Amino acid sequence: MLWANAIWRSYLNYTDDRGYIIPAFNTQQVNYVECARTLAKSLRYQHPHVKICLLTSENIDDPLFDYVQVVEDLGGYKNDWQVYANSPFHETVKLEADMILTGPFEHWWTMFRHYDVYVSTGCKNFQDEDSHSKRYRKIFDTNQLPDVYNAITYWRVSSLAQKFFTTIKNLMNNWSSVQNSLVYGKCEPLNTDLAYAIAIAFMGEELFTSPDGPKITHMKPAINGLTAEDWSKQLVWEIISGQVRLNGFSQNGFLHYHKKELARDLGQYYD
Repeated sequence: MLWANAIWRSYLNYTDDRGYIIPAFNTQQVNYVECARTLAKSLRYQHPHVKICLLTSENIDDPLFDYVQVVEDLGGYKNDWQVYANSPFHETVKLEADMILTGPFEHWWTMFRHYDVYVSTGCKNFQDEDSHSKRYRKIFDTNQLPDVYNAITYWRVSSLAQKFFTTIKNLMNNWSSVQNSLVYGKCEPLNTDLAYAIAIAFMGEELFTSPDGPKITHMKPAINGLTAEDWSKQLVWEIISGQVRLNGFSQNGFLHYHKKELARDLGQYYD
């Protein structure tokens, strides 16, 4: 019995067995590593003891990250499939860099563990309402693809996870052929959400998604009924003691702020 209790305590007290990985590959236009730093700050504000891995193409020494995995920059979205082989964790949650965590999140791991791979579905506006806007996702509806958002993706080391990310790699490396297979897809540029949706539709949506899982708050204008491309110019926003409010609405969960240049302004509130 003492041996069994020790095993159970070990299971509950994860250290490097689970953690978060943030892919961040800088471009001439965007400093994604700065975005990743802001995200890491917000994660540690809510959960000080989480383990965080940065996946990037640069040698970076920053105490915000427990691990820095340096890989070849394959160019834009084509880097995504590299997260599986380079995660130092047995269980991993991948997060898109241009987000901040606005409230507790660790409780979601309990739900994630019902899946070998879990990908978030749908998104919310800043008023905490499920978004029904398809302004940015017409190609998904036209091809009857699941409304998945890779911004929150969980997996544990498993044959399904390996198969999934191998499928993502193949889709990304053969995107011209994939375009031709999609209705109205000939001019559709590669993006991670679309690649995930195609893979999940092929492998079985029930294996990867749930309507009851966490949703990102997405700050693209059409989702929030805004006229300004930069929401920070139209909404009154504040961060006080880690609590984010937009036009008086308290945020909870991951806020996908979308405008990457906001990373520095948002990050200073966690210093």
